[in-house]
Amino acid sequence: MMKISKDTFTFLKELIANNDRDWFNTHKNRYEQAKQNALDFTEELLVGIKKIDPSIPEDLQAKKCVLRIYRDVRFSKNKAPYKSNIGISISSEGRGGTLPGYYIHIEPGKSFVAGGYWMPEAHHLKAIRQEIDYNTSDFLDIIEAKAFKAYFGGLSTEDQLKNAPKDYPKDHPYIHILKLKSFICSRSFTDEEMAGDNMINTVLEGMKLIYPLNKFIKEAIVA
Repeated sequence: MMKISKDTFTFLKELIANNDRDWFNTHKNRYEQAKQNALDFTEELLVGIKKIDPSIPEDLQAKKCVLRIYRDVRFSKNKAPYKSNIGISISSEGRGGTLPGYYIHIEPGKSFVAGGYWMPEAHHLKAIRQEIDYNTSDFLDIIEAKAFKAYFGGLSTEDQLKNAPKDYPKDHPYIHILKLKSFICSRSFTDEEMAGDNMINTVLEGMKLIYPLNKFIKEAIVA
């Protein structure tokens, strides 16, 4: 079973300490090895996730999911040319897109598995809130399921409004959910866990739990 190599973490640790083009070009072969490791991991992951989520295209390949390590520094105060992580984004649109999906973040000391819809556009956010309001019990069945809470701890509450969103009273019984600006869940993993022999299955376990959330959101915004 494929796993994230310890050498990949070693490369990323050294890249964090030497984030400049000269160092990167000197160690380009190590980057290519780390990238290939992520591609191989993703290919095996895709086999499993396509069985979980039928919206993932059968012809989706790892190269369409692994994100570039090169940073866009044009509008950033941080001019470091390279990311300190390798990201894997999977959805029915490949990487990115405007639909809910799954994400694996590989970074020394900061790795995590996540899913859902991060910062949806205004019309999507409105539709998601409306669907939650109309079908609250169905949504709660997903996010309050014992297995979901055991794995993720619940939905992230990091991105939320201070006040009730327009069209919803502040005393709405689920205003704490309707205030959310993102509908995501995540779980952190140590470097040792990420490099473990069973990590593919651990990630897929999380994706099985994310799928109902993504399906609920997608039905809200595509209907």
